[in-house]
Amino acid sequence: MAAAEAADTQLMLGVGLIEKDTNGEVLWVWCYPSTTAPLRDLLLRKCCLTDENKLLHPFVFGQYRRTWFYITTVEVPDSSVLKKVTHFSIVLTAKDFNPEKYSTFAKILCRMYLKHGSPVKMMESYIAVLTKGICQSEENGSFLSKDFDARKAYLAGSIKDIVSQFGMETVILHTALMLKKRIVVYHPKIEAVQEFTRTLPALVWHRQDWTILHSYVHLNADELEALQMCPGYIAGFVDLEVSSRPDLYDVFVNLADSEITIAPLAKEAMTMGKLHKEIGQLIVQSAEDPEKSDSQVIQDISLKTREILSNLAPFSEVSGDGEKLVLNFELLKQRRFPPATENFLYHLAAAEQMLNI
Repeated sequence: MAAAEAADTQLMLGVGLIEKDTNGEVLWVWCYPSTTAPLRDLLLRKCCLTDENKLLHPFVFGQYRRTWFYITTVEVPDSSVLKKVTHFSIVLTAKDFNPEKYSTFAKILCRMYLKHGSPVKMMESYIAVLTKGICQSEENGSFLSKDFDARKAYLAGSIKDIVSQFGMETVILHTALMLKKRIVVYHPKIEAVQEFTRTLPALVWHRQDWTILHSYVHLNADELEALQMCPGYIAGFVDLEVSSRPDLYDVFVNLADSEITIAPLAKEAMTMGKLHKEIGQLIVQSAEDPEKSDSQVIQDISLKTREILSNLAPFSEVSGDGEKLVLNFELLKQRRFPPATENFLYHLAAAEQMLNI
């Protein structure tokens, strides 16, 4: 148990504080431990206090070069000891995806800062969570790291909401994820982008891989370079200009207009056939069943996904070095599947690294 707690507590990387003063200036005030200049610049960009449109986003999260960031922003009430500050943001960086965990912890840190006006108490709580996985305080609330299971974070979004918006077209998203394609999602509201993108990896539950999620990306050269180093991803944007960047996506989701577009270069790999229709119907039927919860819908999709993956088994053989299973393309061709199914299984084998290259 102690080992599990230690492993959990080692997920946090740092804590930082950004303030907006009464003159409207936004400054990176404090952090523990130190941070790099590129990461600090990124966090200032993500923090809504530097945004021109003055909209307050209480909580945003995202990923940059394998570091997750969670930013909680509050307005300072007149009663606070912080007299020269109008707003501040608490930034937590970590190795794991768990928005609920870090949002809960940040709220406690916010209350501490509003009360004491000094980062010292925040640092004490941060170190307590880092070393023991717990911080307790009478007036500011208690936080226990192990209350926040990763699986809960994976299941927090609603697949049913996605299907009710996109219906049969959800199969395009499922196919793109199965084939490890690049999905870009646009909506002018960051909250809508985050809610939608965080749910998508659940369509390929057998992988349980949320490292593909980049829920808040700016059209910034450094961020785009980091993103393009990933083979397949889900990237969220609030700038519509991303729609005219086909170099960034295979599938473009305009969430505001409920439209999904497949990029010309991805059309061959994403050709839809009878198999996709079957998958689409299963997704829609399961999601529209009022008796089923989101996790049951995910389970239904996952069973179908495993069935598809098992379709590759009869055409697989152990590679020459005996290291892994590879696809025997000749055997696959002999089965005379419909062209779209054969094409999909071939690209799926490529995504699962089952091709002999």
